[in-house]
Amino acid sequence: MQRRAYWEIMRLQFYPTKESSKMKKTALRASALALFVAMAAGCATTGLDEVRATADRAAADAAAAASAAEAARAAADRASQAASSAQSTADQALAAATESQACCEANKEKMDRMFQKSMSK
Repeated sequence: MQRRAYWEIMRLQFYPTKESSKMKKTALRASALALFVAMAAGCATTGLDEVRATADRAAADAAAAASAAEAARAAADRASQAASSAQSTADQALAAATESQACCEANKEKMDRMFQKSMSK
């Protein structure tokens, strides 16, 4: 009996029957499925980490851009105030120049009249 069992084991190894072939196919399919799931989970985790890292970099870039925009807006506000101040100073200077020109013309007319008066005597 022992010898017969030995040959049956040997026969299964070298000449598989339909049942053992079916079991091997099922086991092979199950292991392939397990391998696929394990690889997909590993890739998904790696992909998720990459997506998170990209999102974090994008958020940091957006924060830096917002900070730069705020600084640029503040600089533009300061420049606008400086320009307004310069315009105000220029307007005051124009008013003073116009007033001086009017005074100069009035003095010229007065001198012309005085000259005409002295010439007519």
